[in-house]
Amino acid sequence: MTVKVLFVCLGNICRSPTAEGLFKARLVDAGLEGEVLTDSAGTAGWHVGKAPDARAIAAAAERGIDINTLRARQVTTKDFSEFDYILAMDSANLDDLQSLCPDDYPGRCCLYLDFAENAPEREVPDPYYGGAEGFAHVLDLVEQAATGLLADIQQRHLARR
Repeated sequence: MTVKVLFVCLGNICRSPTAEGLFKARLVDAGLEGEVLTDSAGTAGWHVGKAPDARAIAAAAERGIDINTLRARQVTTKDFSEFDYILAMDSANLDDLQSLCPDDYPGRCCLYLDFAENAPEREVPDPYYGGAEGFAHVLDLVEQAATGLLADIQQRHLARR
């Protein structure tokens, strides 16, 4: 069984592709890239088909992560039948996801930073209207959460093998 993780923000051009790219790199480091699949999406459809924000691409590249090939898409109700984890970057997007979430969804739909032990924040702030430092801060936060998410996946899904 492959574990599937969906990262969600508003437009899918800043936070969620950054989280996806960083987590993919973490999976490669752990030798789990074939066992865990990732994707990202936005609750809004403004940027469908577009590449991540140039500032997100640059900030990720500074840490050796390539998110240039990712393309924005919008969340669909089908995602709840496809993904084991649907992780929102903030509470507004989590509220939108929960309004789409079927009552019988067996996966985890929660804030991504719920996986970040001792995180100074509960939400990943949207860096879109700020400068480069906001994109670096997003990377710091999603990196903290990646450690906890990977541990959760290993415990809940991969330990049974």
